[in-house]
Amino acid sequence: MLSPAENLNEPAEDTLKKRPERQEPRNPKSGRPAPRQNRPTAAAGAGAKKFAAAAPKPEPAAAKAPPAETRPLIKRSGDLPLERVPVILESAGAGDFHLIDSGAGLKLEQYGPYRIVRPEAQALWQPSLPAHVWDKADAVFTGDTDEDGMGRWRFPTEALGETWPLSLLGVDFLGRFTAFRHVGVFPEQIVHWSWLKEKSEQAGRPLKVLNLFGYTGVASLVAAAAGAEVTHVDASKKAIGWARENQSLARLDRAPIRWICEDAMKFILREERRGSRYDIILADPPKFGRGPNGEVFHLFEQLPLMLDVCREILAPKATGLVLTAYSIRASFYSIHELMRETMRGAGGAVESGELVIREAGLDGQSKGRALSTSLFSRWVNR
Repeated sequence: MLSPAENLNEPAEDTLKKRPERQEPRNPKSGRPAPRQNRPTAAAGAGAKKFAAAAPKPEPAAAKAPPAETRPLIKRSGDLPLERVPVILESAGAGDFHLIDSGAGLKLEQYGPYRIVRPEAQALWQPSLPAHVWDKADAVFTGDTDEDGMGRWRFPTEALGETWPLSLLGVDFLGRFTAFRHVGVFPEQIVHWSWLKEKSEQAGRPLKVLNLFGYTGVASLVAAAAGAEVTHVDASKKAIGWARENQSLARLDRAPIRWICEDAMKFILREERRGSRYDIILADPPKFGRGPNGEVFHLFEQLPLMLDVCREILAPKATGLVLTAYSIRASFYSIHELMRETMRGAGGAVESGELVIREAGLDGQSKGRALSTSLFSRWVNR
């Protein structure tokens, strides 16, 4: 069994799947800070200010990122895996989450006791529910509507605390209002986590799970609760701290989870050299990110190598390799064909398509429209 304590021999740090804080704008003549009304807003509210204030500082303009660690791609041989396309994996919500309504570039969600409004570029239609329902939201994200942009939270009824308890798939964790619109969980991943939970419970032994770009650890906790030995890797010290809070809230302090703060590419390349092997690998990379020492991650540039290395650290009788991709201008076929080529000769099947969340109305039971959230590709052993 793995030690539940953090592996202190691992390098410490990486980035939260989110990007650096913007520099404060200044008057081009005087060099002084711009008037307050022209500045980007930070997160508002009793707790959100505290979390946003700790956002990483931008690198000095003269600083250069270290060269990315790399190796040549391995030339694969053998038959391509079977394929299943397109596959639409749909969630109608679970536990304390469901999507109430969407439209006009927004979505109205239920997270435990709170109704929350956030930007959603995919919601091109008009809302189904009347405006007075939306007006009763407890929290509304405003400001920069770009997926990676900073903004602030408005609390129409009363100021809310920094965190609040949530539960999904039997695992308790903390929601938190962050300056990047997110609240600590990506609920469209529920379908992947349900699959992970099922495979871990049915294995008859502790599966070794690697969760790359693991964020606040909900997937890692779901796997650990189902009996898996988990290695959780994220580039942000704050994200790891949040994940460990979640571990305690979930009463899984003694669960075999390694929490590792490091650049994901460096970690898996080192695991390859060590000969480490995993039964299931989850990879949820950002479009762009930075590691603790300024390492730059570009999805389109580094995805082929990332999957190639993941193939090498899969166990001989591995269960699966799951990739999710957000906010990229590509078809799911792009990552589908890349996954098939990567897994050439490994047997099994590759299924690819989209993750969607189905609107469930105020009661959480009504079946509404499907909101597309991301692309995915998943290799499964047969």
